[in-house]
Amino acid sequence: MSAGTYTPAPGAAPVSRMIAAQAALETRMLLRNGEQLLLTVIIPALLLTLFSVVDIVDTGRGESVDFLAPGVLALAVMSTAFTGQAIATGFDRRYGVLKRLGASPLPRWALMAAKTLSVLVTEVLQVALLTVMALALGWSPQGNPLSVALLLLLGTAAFSGLGLLMAGTLKAEVTLAAANLVFLLLLVGGGVIVPLEKFPDAVQAVLGLLPISALSDGLREVLQHGSAMPWGDAAVLAGWAVLGLGAAARWFRWE
Repeated sequence: MSAGTYTPAPGAAPVSRMIAAQAALETRMLLRNGEQLLLTVIIPALLLTLFSVVDIVDTGRGESVDFLAPGVLALAVMSTAFTGQAIATGFDRRYGVLKRLGASPLPRWALMAAKTLSVLVTEVLQVALLTVMALALGWSPQGNPLSVALLLLLGTAAFSGLGLLMAGTLKAEVTLAAANLVFLLLLVGGGVIVPLEKFPDAVQAVLGLLPISALSDGLREVLQHGSAMPWGDAAVLAGWAVLGLGAAARWFRWE
């Protein structure tokens, strides 16, 4: 037995370990929340199945699922990175959870990194589930998986920034209502289920600049048409990411 065997060694754990532990906690809390599970899994899965099986919306030539699957993947990213994160973070802020965690050895930037990592883990599960369902419905994806991954990461950054901005500046109840309202509006007008070509030309130009439209269109270009990386859509997502994350960093209030 060497000297110092029972000597306490107080101190914070490495930041990487703290981030991993907090991300695991955030993920478990998200998956146990019935409302979040409805937004992140059940609604996208139902929409994919319903509109693929029942001919309700004219999605153009080819199988409906080939048009719908990329849009539903974009919807899944929005539901987790924007709606779910905005609501969860907003109520964490209201109940003082963020304030207390901000005073812990876990740095504030590491807390946000853990929340982002939790979002990415949830999205991997969503994409895997929805992909299996779409393949079972007859989906025939094309294109480069790396282009798809880049678009999903850009979409996650864009929606995360906007979600954190909303959660950090509005009251929790307002965030809850606003996030769900935006989710419904973008579901209808973001090219997820209804093609943007169905809207008037003047409206199309505006809707095409929305992050959900850029992500849906970009994924569709790659997965449905086998195109190369759609840099125009990627640029729109990158612009929203810079705008949202920059504004959240500037105006996010911890109390």
